[in-house]
Amino acid sequence: MMSSNTDTARSLAALGHDARLGVFRLLVRAGDDGMSVGEIGQHMGLAASTLAHHLRALVDAGLVIQDKRGREVLNRVDYDKMQRTIEFLTSECCTGVSLERSDSAA
Repeated sequence: MMSSNTDTARSLAALGHDARLGVFRLLVRAGDDGMSVGEIGQHMGLAASTLAHHLRALVDAGLVIQDKRGREVLNRVDYDKMQRTIEFLTSECCTGVSLERSDSAA
């Protein structure tokens, strides 16, 4: 299932902040193993409250999944959501443009 305009806009809005984009890219590099909040904080140099705010935005956008493991919270990228967002952005590449109003103009 491909994302909609609304879903894609929400994802892009979440990634539209330097810190959130940095956290997301760090988690992409971490792969399926993900990273704890503490590990992310060490890599990013962000205060715990600031990091929690940015992670919440990524989770709310559906880009990051959090799993509680004992006292730790493991964060990992939702690769399916990431792929749907990319597919939405590129799905009509080079198909031409008609004079009719498109879905993206709504």
